[in-house]
Amino acid sequence: MPDKKNIAVLAGGNSSEFFISLKSSENIAKEIDKEKYNVYIVQIKGKEWTLINDLNCGLIIHKNDFSFTDRGQKETFDIVVSAIHGTPGEDGLLQAYFDMLSIPYIGSGVLASALTFNKFYCNTFLKNFNIVNIADSVLLRKNQTYNSQNIIVKLGLPCFVKPNAGGSSFGVTKVKKEEDLETAVENAFKESDEVIIEKFIEGDEIQCGIFKTKEKEYILPLVEIVPKNEFFDYQAKYDGGFSDEIIPARISDELTKKCRNITSEIYDALHCKGIVRMDFILKNNEFWFLEANTIPGMTDESLVPQMIQKAGMTVKEVFTLLIEDALKK
Repeated sequence: MPDKKNIAVLAGGNSSEFFISLKSSENIAKEIDKEKYNVYIVQIKGKEWTLINDLNCGLIIHKNDFSFTDRGQKETFDIVVSAIHGTPGEDGLLQAYFDMLSIPYIGSGVLASALTFNKFYCNTFLKNFNIVNIADSVLLRKNQTYNSQNIIVKLGLPCFVKPNAGGSSFGVTKVKKEEDLETAVENAFKESDEVIIEKFIEGDEIQCGIFKTKEKEYILPLVEIVPKNEFFDYQAKYDGGFSDEIIPARISDELTKKCRNITSEIYDALHCKGIVRMDFILKNNEFWFLEANTIPGMTDESLVPQMIQKAGMTVKEVFTLLIEDALKK
């Protein structure tokens, strides 16, 4: 029997999603087939890169070649699975590092990761393809002066204020009154150096999961989000009592097919790889793009594992497919 491949599951990161990432990494590591692979969890936090799984806990990762030494024996990795939400896992930084070391990884490369992580530039890029509707927005940078009234005239009320780079709805505010805009912007700047203010599109939130191998496309059942809060915020995402997540979404077969086609086209336009979750608003039978998540959550509360289950697959099967696909020359 050939030697098992060593797999590094990346956890942590340098954003507010650190602890969500730890949960995602634990779930992924638990699901990866141990009969086929040796699985190690690597925690990245600033300059500290260490193994945190039981047998190797505390061992330091050598950044020059992404290896570690255990009892005098050097160990390297055959492939990387990132569960880091936010920087440096979802914005292209680690992808560039592994590209330079020629270590394969599951998921999107540098271009797609950097582009999708920047909401404003992703939206601007996608407008060129005429695939999906994109809401009007305004980009603010730190220390930039802005006129609240002009923004409200352009976008209307309510509007959404979001960190331009970030996830899990940290720093997101639905602004209903002009006088609340400044506080919302300050809140968003705590999460990112740039803030995007978006026109509010009233409708139903629909999410679609997708991954493609070299041979086949897999589009997962759609999810309909019915938040009990103002919107699908952090509490609604991670506390089951604050939203209803309906799979499959209660929309027509025609609209389901339309959403699946749009998701596939966006996936290709952005050069995505691995599992991606696309978020939309459905208004008057038209889909409006919210964002693409290139490293979606894999916690017990996350949507992608639920989508996979509804598709009649297991998370273990999906990661085996993705790992084997990434290892192919």
